[in-house]
Amino acid sequence: AGDGDCGHTHARAARAIQEWVRARPPPAAPAQLLSALADLLLEKMGGSSGVLYGLFLTAAARPLHNRSDLPTWADAMDAGIEAMRRYGGAAPGDRTMLDSLCAAAQALHALRSPGAELLTVLASAVQSAEEAAEATRHMEAGAGRASYISSAQLLQPDPGAVAAAAVLRAVLEGLQG
Repeated sequence: AGDGDCGHTHARAARAIQEWVRARPPPAAPAQLLSALADLLLEKMGGSSGVLYGLFLTAAARPLHNRSDLPTWADAMDAGIEAMRRYGGAAPGDRTMLDSLCAAAQALHALRSPGAELLTVLASAVQSAEEAAEATRHMEAGAGRASYISSAQLLQPDPGAVAAAAVLRAVLEGLQG
């Protein structure tokens, strides 16, 4: 999806994370892990995606400072999205990565239910994110780079939404493996 820039940016981030993990064990505490990832992406990813992911992860780390139970992970997702919305200026429906992330967050709210199964809820969140990414194909761009392009030229799903869904799928597959 897109002109390749989004893919190159995400590939750069993936390589930086791989190098980071090979060089040292990542922090075990969730808040420290997310904060360290935020710093890494802000430094190495580049572009607006790097800034937005950095903001997301920094905000998501805050609820996890004292707790890391399943409901708190749902809170972390909500906090990350709120930071992206506040600083990035986009909203769901604007044809951005927020479309995927907000759809996933809605599904992750099931983590607040007693007896929630992490992998089942996360699989549902990934499916929601992927469906939301595909739905951006038919949206008018209200924010981000696509908002500068004629709607007639936007034939693919939003690259940021596709990438965000792919990141969530990678998390799911990592936890399943």
